[in-house]
Order: sequence, then structure tokens, then C-alpha cells
Amino acid sequence: MKWITRERPKIDRIACPWLIRRFIDAEAEIIFVPFEQVLQKAAELGATPFDLPDVEYTHYEDQCTFDYFIKKHQLKDAALSRIAAIVRGADTDRHDFAPQSAGLEAIFSGLAYNIKNDHELLELGMTIYDGLYSWARHLHRLKHTQAGPAEQMLLEVFHKYIKQNNSKKAPGWAKELKEMIQDQLDTNMSLSLQQVSDELEINPAYLSREFSKYFDNLSFGDYIRKLRIEKAISLMTNTDYSLTEVAYLTGFSDQSHFNRIFKKQTGQNPSLYKKSTLKSKKDTNS
Repeated sequence: MKWITRERPKIDRIACPWLIRRFIDAEAEIIFVPFEQVLQKAAELGATPFDLPDVEYTHYEDQCTFDYFIKKHQLKDAALSRIAAIVRGADTDRHDFAPQSAGLEAIFSGLAYNIKNDHELLELGMTIYDGLYSWARHLHRLKHTQAGPAEQMLLEVFHKYIKQNNSKKAPGWAKELKEMIQDQLDTNMSLSLQQVSDELEINPAYLSREFSKYFDNLSFGDYIRKLRIEKAISLMTNTDYSLTEVAYLTGFSDQSHFNRIFKKQTGQNPSLYKKSTLKSKKDTNS
């Protein structure tokens, strides 16, 4: 079967051919042509167009063409759902869909800049998506700090329980979500609302609305930020990590972002907080 799309593919237009060849038609022929020629060439070659306006295989609302392929061909695979969130976030500049989206966009933007031959780019992209699929299927719960020996084990800092109303028992999804959050806390806490919604198979709007009832009366984002700062304080108090390392280990993209959120949560700049903590330790030991 022949599939045709716009030239100069980057994210979605490489992800879709990968999905076609790996899960729909291993012998599929992928054709790239200038945008204005896609429909004409599709008719001439008997090819199915994808990822352009007014065709069946395209974007729908906040979902990209990759999502539609999965839905159309009824591909029931949790790993593909994880990849779909990453592709969607990268292709639509919604990096809140998945923390890996920004990296995927950066990789393919750089490759597209370096490689001008569309089919050469596609072949390399096939390898990259093969790797991403292996991660999504087998390794998505394993963080890189767990992949080999580390000089120090991170302190276990999460000992809190879901806040429950006396008159209302927490639902099963809240308990399962608590376990998912706990699993993330010893690494970089790269957990998004979309990820947990996919994992729990719960509508993200419903989860966002109900979350605060069972998690300290905080929104999902505020709750995760609170835990990240609590972990940062623990690391600053009990380890010799630099503030840059603490920021990285608690999932912040850069030092300035860490400083801003830390001050918002505690009222203090992290460097001043660390100095006062060290001074208190010295005074206690003297």
C-alpha cells in the first residue's frame, strides 16, 4: 500500500510511517512530495494521503495524525499510547502532554536541519522510534539514575498519605495514583497529568477536577511541585549535592526555574536556605 504526505518530515510525519510499517503494513511505500502536490499525486499513484488538512488521516482537535492512526486501526498497545502522548506534545508544542516531548522535538528539529533527503531522514527516524517503542514497552518506569550503580542512594522522602475526608473513602484510582507518584519521587519526578490519565484510563479533565479532594486540597501541578520542593529540601539538608544537581534530581529544567519555584513555595532563595541550614548544623554540632 502507498502512503503520501508533505515533504520535509519531522515528528508526526516520521512517527506515522514508522507506525504504518511496524504495525499496519510492513511493505508500505512512503512518498514525500511538496504540499501543493500531495492530493494530485495521491490520485495519480493510488496512495493514501496523511497529515494534511481535509483528509481522513489528519489532526483532530488536540490530537495529531499519529493518534488517528492508532484509533483507526484499533491498535491496543499501552506502549503506543505512551508514544502517542510524546508525539502529540512534540508535534503541537504542548510539552505538558509528556516530559519527553521537548526532547523528541529537539532531536527531530536537529536531524531535519542536518539531513535534507526525506527518505534518509525517515530511515534514521525509524531507528529512533524503534528505540522509543522499546523504552515505552519495557523501560518507561526505569529512570537513568537506576540504570547503573550510583555513588549515593537518594533519600526516601515521601511518607505522606492521601488526605481523605472522614466521610468519604478514597477511590481506587487515587490509591493507584499515589503509588505512581511514589515511584517517581526517587528520580526526576517527570510525571504529567496526561501520563497518569492514560495509565489510569481516566479522563484528564475529570482527574484534574477530582484530584484535590484526595491530595492535600491541591491541584495536580501544585501537588507535584510541593513534593519536588520537599525532596529538594531533603537533598539540600542531607547530602552534599550542589544546587544545580538538586534542581536536576527534582525534575527542574534549569536553575532559574528551580530558584523561582523554591522561593514561591518556601519564601526563601534556595542558596540562602542552604546556607542557613548548614549554619544551623554547625551551631548544633559545636
